[in-house]
Amino acid sequence: MANKEDEIILTPEGFAQLEEELKELKTVKRKELAERLKVAISYGDLKENSEYHSAKDDQAFMETRIKQLENMLKYARVVSADSLDVTSVGVGSIVVLNDIEFSEKVEYRIVSPAEADVAQNKISYESPLGKELIGKKAGSFIKVDAPAGVIEYELLEIRLV
Repeated sequence: MANKEDEIILTPEGFAQLEEELKELKTVKRKELAERLKVAISYGDLKENSEYHSAKDDQAFMETRIKQLENMLKYARVVSADSLDVTSVGVGSIVVLNDIEFSEKVEYRIVSPAEADVAQNKISYESPLGKELIGKKAGSFIKVDAPAGVIEYELLEIRLV
């Protein structure tokens, strides 16, 4: 059984993305790197061979990422839409917030740190805003410390994908 601190909560989409990345690294990227290494070795003298050292560095980085992904997937707990509740915010919820200061609506999906992508309005449940939102109900007011100061939101709506 995994320790609670090892567990990572993922949406089904996030789990699939991590599986796809792992598959890509183990098949396509490993072969590409093996070919790069083979070519670099053919240049001779490995001590001053920058192509060889670059490929070895890339290989080390890739193998670290593979291990990281394997661990994340091993300890993943996937939240499914049917296990979510629209009465309070949880991982997988979509929230509509009103920025009190600017009277502006914003929408976010609460996801795991591995899935977070602010450009796609996906925020981590471990982010300052995510932490404040988890467990809250529509109508709640949330204050978040941000670099620009305290931002206050009203939670207008919670829905599922």
